[in-house]
Order: sequence, then structure tokens, then C-alpha cells
Amino acid sequence: MEPFRIDIPQAELDDLQRRLAGTRWPDDLPDAGWDRGVPMHYLKELADHWQNDYDWRAAEAAINKFPQFVTEIDGARVHFLHVRSPEPDATPVLLTHGWPGSIAEFLKVIEPLTDPAAHGGDAADAVHLVIPSVPGYGFSSPLREPGWDLVRIASAWAELMRRLGYERYVAQGGDFGSVVSLVLSQVAPEAVLGVHVNLLLTPPPPDDPAALAGLDQGDLDRLGLLAGFAAGDLSGYMKLQATRPQTLAYALTDSPVGQLAWIVEKFRDWTGGNGLPEDAVDRDQMLTDVTIYWLTRTAGTSAQLYYETSAVLPIAPPPAEAPPPMTVPLAVSVFPHEMFLPVRRLAEAMYPGIVQWTEHDRGGHFAAMEQPALLIDDLRRFVAALRTSPTR
Repeated sequence: MEPFRIDIPQAELDDLQRRLAGTRWPDDLPDAGWDRGVPMHYLKELADHWQNDYDWRAAEAAINKFPQFVTEIDGARVHFLHVRSPEPDATPVLLTHGWPGSIAEFLKVIEPLTDPAAHGGDAADAVHLVIPSVPGYGFSSPLREPGWDLVRIASAWAELMRRLGYERYVAQGGDFGSVVSLVLSQVAPEAVLGVHVNLLLTPPPPDDPAALAGLDQGDLDRLGLLAGFAAGDLSGYMKLQATRPQTLAYALTDSPVGQLAWIVEKFRDWTGGNGLPEDAVDRDQMLTDVTIYWLTRTAGTSAQLYYETSAVLPIAPPPAEAPPPMTVPLAVSVFPHEMFLPVRRLAEAMYPGIVQWTEHDRGGHFAAMEQPALLIDDLRRFVAALRTSPTR
């Protein structure tokens, strides 16, 4: 393992400025709103802020506050933050992001989780944090070969935690990170104390109408969200990334405004804002996430994960066979503006190890950015329960 520090050459930042200043804008239909994509008046203003007001060096310094490393696992370069708590008996927790997330997603939760006593909390709740960049994302790039699916990522995480000397740990994630965490519990059940997710898919079992009997209207509405996503326009990005990630990569890697639009649309569609992404997520933190994709040229390599996992995405037919049962405790944190809301009865049939289920009153897909305090509290309660469990 080698220490790592982000230090983007100034020439890269100058190139970004030049490209933003020279953007070739398309025509825009008047009064179309967001129905046809990101409105040009909004994107022009955001791009201007990115060019003239946003400070990458400040964001770089904020990330570099935390110890970072790179190591090679299974032929891939893996970049990760490793933030140890001042409390020596803290529980290790592995945080995994998804798309279009990055390590920047977790910046607001790192210090309260690792040093709760310094943030008005109880020192007994402290955790050590390991926050890797998924292979092909951010500074875990470039990818050198295909085949980086969920099982391979989970296996790499198990090896990473082994190398760090953590024999028992908790896995947490949202988006792809939730699925990686669930798979990790099957890859290394002897090491995973429990899994905490803020996204859980609960499709109805195929060819089993009885599974839906007795569901109330709220549960049926949640199932409708999943079906509507698969059939509607919100899944267009997924279908493209799952089928032609390389073709998409040329446009997004050559145009920063293209990359910005592709990602910022998700911060609008998947959050609990009042119409604009920054109503839910801090604008500069969102731009830090976008800038990481731009500077590392990972629009295409990050999308490869959709290609590798296309058979299990929400646009794919439901699997004919249920996955093997989990053998570790599971906590589910449900944020109301998540694009996929789980149905508890179906979740408990799929995951009999659910020991904590929390329905929040605000927040959406990017929980660590939108509602960090709620996520922190929920994760703390789960970890505390695991510490006192006689079976773990």
C-alpha cells in the first residue's frame, strides 16, 4: 500500500477552464422545463459557477485532510480513504459509493463518525472508516480489463479489509454500494458483522401473485415506482450505460458541460429538493463529485459497471431464482425521495436477517450528502446494536 495525495496538475485545471469558456451550446426549446432534460438556462448558470466561482483546490484540500492510499488488488488499482478513529476500540465500517457518486459523497459524515466526542456525540459510537473508490471510478482508474462485476468488487473489498488488518467489520452503502455490501456479506460472511444500506430493491417474486396479496396502497405505490422506472424515461441513462458505455464515454470525456449535465440531472431526479439539485445537495459538493469524474476521465469506466451488471439492474427481468439467504444482520434506512422505495414485507421475505428498519421523513438517494445527520444516527444505532449482540 502506498500513501496517496490528490494533486491535480494546474494544466488540467486550465484545460477545464478553457473548455468551459468555449462550450458549444445547443438550441433549447422554450418553456420545456426539465421534462426533456436539463434546461439550458439552468446549466449555463451552473457551468458559469463551475468556471468562475467553484474552487477545486479547496475541495482537493478538504479530501486531502484524510489519509489516502492506493494498492493493487486483482489487477486493479484501488484508491481509498482510511480514517482511523482516536478511539482504539472503534468498530471498522466500510463505506461504498455508487454511480454517479464518489468518495466526495461521504465528506460530511467522516469526522462525526470517526470522532463523535468532538461533534457532541458519545465516544462509544466511534468507528474506523475505510472508503474506497470503486474500480473504474475516480482515482481507482484506469480499468485494465473487463469483468469488474459486483462479486469481483466485493471480493476486492474483502481483500482490502484483510490487508488493513480488520477481521470483523460493518459494510454500508447506497446505490451500487448497497448491492456490493450485500454481496460482500456472502463473499466474506465470517468477516462482515452486519450490512447497513440506504437503498434496497424489493421486486415482487415473478409468477407469484400471492406475494402481493394484502399489500396496502402505499406498498403498491412503491412497487409502481420500480415498474415505472424500468419502463419510463428515468431509466434512459441506465439503458445506455448498460449497453454502450464506450460510445457515451467519448462525448462525456471531451465535454465538461456534457459531463456536468449527465450527472447533475440525477441530483435533481433522485433527491428531496424543491425543483433544483442544490435545494437538496450543497452545490459545491455536487460540483466536487462532477469534477472528480472529469479530472479522472472516468465517465466511461464508471459506466462499465452497468454493462457488467446489466442482468441484475432494475431494467432487467426479475431473476428466476432468489439469491442465497443472508447470514448477517441487515439494517435498512429508507429516505422518502429515493427513486426506489422498498416494500418491507417483500424485503423481510428476501432478507430474513433484517434487524433495523428506519423510515425517514426527508432525504433521497444521496443520503450522506442530503441528510448526513440522519444517516449518521441510523448507522450509529445499528453498529451499537451489533456491538452488544451476543451472537456477533
